[in-house]
Amino acid sequence: MEQASFGFGQARVGTDNERVGPRWLRETLVPLSLVTVCPPAVMLVWHTHVELGGSLSALGRELGRGGVLATIGRVWGAHLFGSPTAWAILGVFAAVQLVLMRALPGRPFHGPVTPTGNVPVYKANGVAAFVTTLGLFLGGSLGLHLFPASIVYDHFGDILGALNVTALGFCLVLYLKGRYAPSSSDASRTGNPLFDYYWGTELYPRIAGFDVKMFTNCRFGMMAWPVILLSFAARQHATQGLSDSMLVAVALQLVYIGKFFWWETGYLRSLDIMHDRAGFYICWGCLVWVPGIYTSATLFLVDHPNHLGTPVAAALFVAGVGFIFMNYAADAQRQRVRATEGQTRVWGKPPVLIRARYTTEQGEHRENLLLASGFWGLSRHFHYVPEILGALCWTLPALDSGVLPYFYVVFLTILLTDRAFRDDRRCAAKYGADWDRYRAVVPRKIIPGLL
Repeated sequence: MEQASFGFGQARVGTDNERVGPRWLRETLVPLSLVTVCPPAVMLVWHTHVELGGSLSALGRELGRGGVLATIGRVWGAHLFGSPTAWAILGVFAAVQLVLMRALPGRPFHGPVTPTGNVPVYKANGVAAFVTTLGLFLGGSLGLHLFPASIVYDHFGDILGALNVTALGFCLVLYLKGRYAPSSSDASRTGNPLFDYYWGTELYPRIAGFDVKMFTNCRFGMMAWPVILLSFAARQHATQGLSDSMLVAVALQLVYIGKFFWWETGYLRSLDIMHDRAGFYICWGCLVWVPGIYTSATLFLVDHPNHLGTPVAAALFVAGVGFIFMNYAADAQRQRVRATEGQTRVWGKPPVLIRARYTTEQGEHRENLLLASGFWGLSRHFHYVPEILGALCWTLPALDSGVLPYFYVVFLTILLTDRAFRDDRRCAAKYGADWDRYRAVVPRKIIPGLL
């Protein structure tokens, strides 16, 4: 899994190696549109699910009667600054994650060398943090009865409102930090403040010794996801009993998230970390879009329980687990080949490799191994296929309940398709003729035989 699920904008603005379209479009209009549209969109999605019964037609009527801006103002305004309980939940959760990042044991892990020669260092303790977080939530709610397990659902609108305000302000802090007090020589600016706020000014910012992207991406966004799911399930259980559709949806996502933390060191070498700077695009996305949108299909199920029956529920679960681990196997296959310098076997055979040479910003000549067999011989981004199908499996428990529960799957499909095309452009610019040789061996981008 390349954790492409962290992106929240469907039209990502490229850097030098992936620029498409005029500069005013990619550096002003698209960032302005996303910064303007996405924060209120999160609130409207929550409002539609919880207060309008998940009905898009009801939302359409509401927008038609009151107007778009008035509706957004009313919905978001009621939760703009959260509530004391929401702030307490967010404060405790963030503090716990920061403590776990520092206190839990884990081996040191070095990320990839940056374009200016810096090497980020992390502590690999994601699995321990994941287990501890779920244990604290379940123990505090079900064991010690300190709070109801449905607490996140009960205050979710205020939580999203508080997160929105906090994340927008935090991104401004990151912009100013990169401008006046960067953590490393990897900081840079374009001269367009809007784009720099959107895209970020630092590649690996650190605050008080904490890696910002590891916190926002892994330990806040991804770690909040399972806690939110458990709270949604608790709400349904308390009001109408736990349905098998909720069980399947939550179980599959817990497997997916657990796999992510098992593979966290791999994610820290992915495009999100190596290439994306810490700005609105990735940090706001992980702090707000992931909790608000990635959980939305399960939020719909809270008040719309479908009873699938054991055969259908079991089939969806088995298929979903299969797709999730196929996605993991593809990433692990490529990492193993690179870690062993190709001295391994792929599907029982020696790997087919393309040695792709490139030149760094400092003029150093290096090379990467491009795997052209196994999963990576099917298409250049085959791992996106099982990632989308896995997400579909935990959304299908909504059955034919309308379009809204499937928003995340549609979004993910568009996002990963866009990412595949962007990555191709970036690799073509980086590797040149060697990338052409790779494309000749593996001609399809995503779907074998089609795309």
